[in-house]
Amino acid sequence: MNLFKWTALGIGTFVVVSHIGVLGYMIKSSQMTETPTINFPKGDYSSYIIQADKEGYTIEYRANDPAVLSTERSLGVDKGKKGFFGSSKENKTEYRREEYIMDNKRNTGGASIDGMGKSAKEIECIVEDAGARSQGAIAGTSIAAGIGVPAVIGIPYVGWLAAGWISLLGGKIGSEAGSVVSSAFGDC
Repeated sequence: MNLFKWTALGIGTFVVVSHIGVLGYMIKSSQMTETPTINFPKGDYSSYIIQADKEGYTIEYRANDPAVLSTERSLGVDKGKKGFFGSSKENKTEYRREEYIMDNKRNTGGASIDGMGKSAKEIECIVEDAGARSQGAIAGTSIAAGIGVPAVIGIPYVGWLAAGWISLLGGKIGSEAGSVVSSAFGDC
């Protein structure tokens, strides 16, 4: 046999073996399950729910579940007193339910900022000022867009930029003016 026949036989053998290898890989990979392996961090209070089927899967994971822990206590006292003017009987029942978070801090039922709470009047003034600032910003931007923007929009190359600056400046000035007017007419 000559060199050409040996080369053709070698290449043909290589092609046949590689095709058999690819077919074996494809058959093996189609038989494997395609569920992912997910390693969740595990802790004392973590939980997860996995629902999987052939169409897909859903995962619900909570790293700190329950986020709020609770304790319940009850105390019953039945006490009888005997005194100079007669006897009396006292029945007391105390029930206490406390909620706390992981760091053993009690849930007080609302946000607390280390004793820096605001009175109802202060909250009303903050809300009123926020509304006045919003309305003033809208009015200031509208006035600036009607008067200032047409004056600078024709400037070559930077007219669009100057128009944006004027609109922002009008909104800022209007916001400040709205706050001043609100504080002048309100009792804040």
